[in-house]
Amino acid sequence: MLLSISSLTKVFPGTRALDDVHFDLQAGEVHALLGENGAGKSTLIKCLTGAYRRGGGRMVLNGTEIDPRSTVEAQDQGIGTVYQEVNLLPNLTVAQNLMFGREPRRFGLVNTRAMRAEARAMLNQYGLDLDVDRDLGSYPVAIQQIIAIARAVALSGKVLILDEPTASLDAAEVRMVFDVVRGLRDRGLGIVFVSHFLDQVFDLTDRVTVLRNGRKVVTEETRSLDRERLIGHMLGRELEAATNQTATDRGPRPPMLRFQGMSRRGAVEAFDMDVGQGEVVGLAGLLGSGRTETAELLFGVRTAQSGSASDQSGPLNLTAPRAAIAAGFGLAPEDRKTDGIVADLTIRENIILGLQARRGWARPIPRAEQNRLADDYIKRLDIRTTGREKRIGELSGGNQQKVVLARWLAMNPRFLILDEPTRGIDVGAHAEIVRLIQELTQQGMSLLVISSEIDELIAVSDRVIVLRDRRHVAELTGSQIAPENIVKAIAATGPKQEVA
Repeated sequence: MLLSISSLTKVFPGTRALDDVHFDLQAGEVHALLGENGAGKSTLIKCLTGAYRRGGGRMVLNGTEIDPRSTVEAQDQGIGTVYQEVNLLPNLTVAQNLMFGREPRRFGLVNTRAMRAEARAMLNQYGLDLDVDRDLGSYPVAIQQIIAIARAVALSGKVLILDEPTASLDAAEVRMVFDVVRGLRDRGLGIVFVSHFLDQVFDLTDRVTVLRNGRKVVTEETRSLDRERLIGHMLGRELEAATNQTATDRGPRPPMLRFQGMSRRGAVEAFDMDVGQGEVVGLAGLLGSGRTETAELLFGVRTAQSGSASDQSGPLNLTAPRAAIAAGFGLAPEDRKTDGIVADLTIRENIILGLQARRGWARPIPRAEQNRLADDYIKRLDIRTTGREKRIGELSGGNQQKVVLARWLAMNPRFLILDEPTRGIDVGAHAEIVRLIQELTQQGMSLLVISSEIDELIAVSDRVIVLRDRRHVAELTGSQIAPENIVKAIAATGPKQEVA
């Protein structure tokens, strides 16, 4: 065994990012590491590469226990990483990038001739005959990725981690990179491959490990897996398992909002969607399927290149978030720490941010009104805190999420978009947010809920729209909203599915 990880644990305030994770990698193997956002993939990689210090467990490489304290130390021990965004310097030459930090020297000066020769020799191993004096940025992204792989292998030489390396490549470029990866596998390297493209996983890898909510779900040989079973592992719903939750079936309702032909190149293909008053529309699909992109298109974060939006009064202008807010829309984003909260501000200040922005900074909300709003939502949403003036960054993830929801509820939107509203929060907070969603619809608010948790969508949705490969491929209603139908629609290939 080249690499063995056992009982790996990593805890952040309010979040158990890795919980007793076991993972192993053989020499001469490409091993896929899969899971939705928040599953623990990035945390595992950062512990392995020294970007994070592990909280517990053991990591053994070639029979020796390791505990890298930096990425440089991890490289010295034999672990290299290549990311989706090429982490080299585009304004330097190919040779300078390949040899950066270890340039051959003569009389204390860089030996340019030797550096070029070594760079050419390195690239010859990958079948590349390039002008190593050209700037790296002048080459296509696929070539840059191969150069990044060559550098990582030269620096490490035992384990290579490829984190979404093909996200920006076309089919021909993917084949080029995969040929290089297969060659490295044949040379005996152990390769960890992270991707949300399942076709590529089945094409390239020997084994698959799935993480979910910080825990290992399964490790299997790729050839023994079918798409539906793999997706079931990733989404937390094995098809043979029963569910006690049933979809909401309150019958069709006239549309309050209508979206027709909405699309943006590279984000999501054209789709039609109606939303009725008091209706919950769920969006299901794997990471990269276009769920978040759909939400951002509706909220004006991304400008639609085609299509239209309207309500009973006529057309709506959704070219920017400010316009969407003016139309009565709200968005609680997936990444609450980056896009949802201002960690150094208090709970009170975070709750009134949206309302103050809508009023304009020339009309400040009186402090008494701020206090009343904050206290009201702290009580209504059961936000666990010592007081409204506590910094939101000191709260648990579930309580931070409740504050983000409170901000939008204070603005009384008619259409609220919730992108992974229960990710990374404890079971109690999860149940409270699901209950809140149901209460809001009873009060007439319409919601679009994006979730990787099938049970969650089944529990709250009147309809479920399934996305795959940035397309809306199926729409389920009533008794159709079942785990097996959602998974089959995600796993299927071809045009939009009709579900019986």
